[in-house]
Amino acid sequence: MKSLKLIFMFLSFSFFFVATQCGEDKLALTYEEERAELDKYKEKIEDLAATSVCNENTECLFVGFGSKPCGGPWTYLIYTNSINDTQLLLWVNDYNQLEQKLNEKWGIISDCSIASPPVGFECLDNTCNPIF
Repeated sequence: MKSLKLIFMFLSFSFFFVATQCGEDKLALTYEEERAELDKYKEKIEDLAATSVCNENTECLFVGFGSKPCGGPWTYLIYTNSINDTQLLLWVNDYNQLEQKLNEKWGIISDCSIASPPVGFECLDNTCNPIF
């Protein structure tokens, strides 16, 4: 049931972004409105990742999250394989592509610093804590 809810949320967000691109004249949103919708999607992804736990039976993992205008991720999302990590990775990939399109559409700029990925993890209180 939880998987169905997550799939429905994904489809809803995907539909929103497809609808805004296909019907731009009818649904012309401001940057702030588009960013707010993308931020909701980001929060759902982060919420899913936050449900993961580390222990002797799971592995701490990370994935580049977000799309900086200069290229590369804004940060790294930490999670474990205690959750549906296939679904999480699909959502992250979708989110990264949507943010890249948003950046291009609105001419967003940023610094060109590179986010450092973790070099390891420490599992404390069932939470993966990155080591940089």
